[in-house]
Amino acid sequence: MNVFEFLEKKPLFYKEINLERMPKAFSLVADKLKIKPIIHIIGTNGKGSTGRFLAHTLLKRGFSVGHYTSPHIMKFNERIWINGNYINDEKLQEIHERVYNLLGKEISESLSYFEYTTLLSAFAFEGLDFVIMEAGLGGEFDATSVFDQKTTLVTTIDYDHQAFLGDSIKEIGKTKLNSIKNEAIIGKQVNLVDGVSIFEYAKMLKPTLPIFYYLDFFDVEEIEELKKDFNFADFLFDNYLLAMSFLKKEGIEFNSKDIKDLVLPGRFEEIEKDLWIDVGHNPLAAKSILKSLPKKVNLVYNTYLDKDYEKILKILKPKINKLYLIEVDNPRIEKKEKIKEVARQLLIEVEEFKEIKKPMLVFGSFSVVEKFLKWKSSGV
Repeated sequence: MNVFEFLEKKPLFYKEINLERMPKAFSLVADKLKIKPIIHIIGTNGKGSTGRFLAHTLLKRGFSVGHYTSPHIMKFNERIWINGNYINDEKLQEIHERVYNLLGKEISESLSYFEYTTLLSAFAFEGLDFVIMEAGLGGEFDATSVFDQKTTLVTTIDYDHQAFLGDSIKEIGKTKLNSIKNEAIIGKQVNLVDGVSIFEYAKMLKPTLPIFYYLDFFDVEEIEELKKDFNFADFLFDNYLLAMSFLKKEGIEFNSKDIKDLVLPGRFEEIEKDLWIDVGHNPLAAKSILKSLPKKVNLVYNTYLDKDYEKILKILKPKINKLYLIEVDNPRIEKKEKIKEVARQLLIEVEEFKEIKKPMLVFGSFSVVEKFLKWKSSGV
């Protein structure tokens, strides 16, 4: 069966997570898989940019590298990046047939979309010097946690996916940090757990493992020098430092010019003058966007019903001229009237999205950005 047709049959969202399915499937193929221990990226925000900063820099330094990220914006292939390129359809089909045959029909079809694609990416990364994998949800029980690990990089931990991860930073942090198997580098954090930092909390949870703090690998002058050539949104700089702290620990040289030609799709990306797209979808992302916007904008928005969109809109309100609701066909999307009512209560003018009115920001999720870009490319 064609890989895309096979994946289309799998639901993207589950109300409950089966904790036994992925480890069982992995046990069937583990002895056939030849990849290096992975660099595992966990956290709430910034996993994708951290992984790509690291992957791109390693490639520039002469290493072969694979980066698995999710979700995608326009096409599934974006999730599997190998040596600077997205996996092509032919290679993806070849790997799908191999994995399907190894697992068998019953197991292959029982795996979730993310579980199966995680295995696809692993087999796509065979023989590479470095393999970077980004957790999808949480960490401890995430599909990416079945692999041997070299290092865990921890981006900012904040509130998101509370229905699965818990309602407190302590609960959310615990399920993420429990995925650390070998060593970890803790990136920038904004929350405390019972009065202690996430860094200290990680050391409490994993007392026998080496836990590092990303800023300890740099001196002030070096940070200032790296910042001079950093041409991305300011809120991404700490993600860059976290990625580079791994290279520091490994004794791999790097230069800020290594990322001069890097493009980060959907990460506060100005796709044309005064038109930004960002795949953020939670309050932490909204706070970062608020600081980065140079002016007030018209906001193209929609949201999943499990997101705290009232808080998100409250945060963004100082920079919103008008809110334009874009139609997104997804069973998880909130009812338009509920979003409109919240906007009205916040005294934000709202109407349906029909045309680009700059300055404009498209924000709300990968699905929102995907819908906008497809609308834009269709020339409607």
